[in-house]
Order: sequence, then structure tokens, then C-alpha cells
Amino acid sequence: MVEGARVATRDDLARVADLARDLRAELRAQRGGTLWEVRDARPEPLADALAAMLDRPDARLLVGTLDDHVVGYGYAEVEKLRDNTRLGVIGEIYVEPEARAVGVGEMLVEQMVAFCDAAGCRGVDASALPGDRQAKNFFERAGFTARLLVMHHRSDPGAAQ
Repeated sequence: MVEGARVATRDDLARVADLARDLRAELRAQRGGTLWEVRDARPEPLADALAAMLDRPDARLLVGTLDDHVVGYGYAEVEKLRDNTRLGVIGEIYVEPEARAVGVGEMLVEQMVAFCDAAGCRGVDASALPGDRQAKNFFERAGFTARLLVMHHRSDPGAAQ
């Protein structure tokens, strides 16, 4: 198998939207996943939300491939900070479970970091849900370290968070 990563095209949007829905379903079952979905994740219609990134110079939507079949995606955006510096933010990254551990995710992260570096970012942030050891380890292997922990107090104990 030959793995790869490339900039997404309009022809990829339906497949990427399906993968984004798979990501939401996977994270929804984890602690913090339902709140992530309604606060941080791109909203439906996903194909439209993702298509908007294709024309933005401050965003990069990528697809990960195995033998030219799209099996993952990721996107990064550049945020301008109050001191006029820039910060890269990996908004989402997902690889189908069957295609994990062969290098697709690593290639996506490499290209997102390179995009942010080329945009003059002072660093790149990525998030993982609490308890998602696999995601935390993945980012640490890619050279990321924690810089902020977000603590949350649930006001409605019966609500899924």
C-alpha cells in the first residue's frame, strides 16, 4: 500500500464530509465529545463548511490516501493573535480505523504543520479529548506538547458532555 496526503479538491468534498461525520460519531461516545461536536466541530452542511476552506489563504484542507483512495482528512487554520503574530490550529484530523498506524495521519500532520510554518505561525495547536490516549500519543509522536488544559464544570449532571 502507498500512503499519501494532498490538498483536497472540490471532488473530494463529499468523501471528506462522510469522514467528518465518522469523526463526530467516534468522538460523540467519548468524554467531552458531545460538547466538542456542538462547540468546536464544523457544522452541517459539512460539504459546504469544508468547501469554504478551499478558497481561504489562511486555511488548508487535506486528504490522506492509501493507494489513491481517500481514507482520512485534516484541516488547519491560521489565527491572527492580538500581538499580530499567528498561530496555526489543527481543527480536525481523522483517519479511518482500518487505515490507521500506516503513516497517513502522520503525513497529514506534517503537511498541516508545514502549511502553518509557511504562513509564519509561531506554533501549531491541536486538541484531543480527555482520556483519548491514542490521540494524545499520536500528537506527542509528532512533536506536540501540552500548553493548556481546559477544565470544565458540568452544570447539568444528566447532560452528556
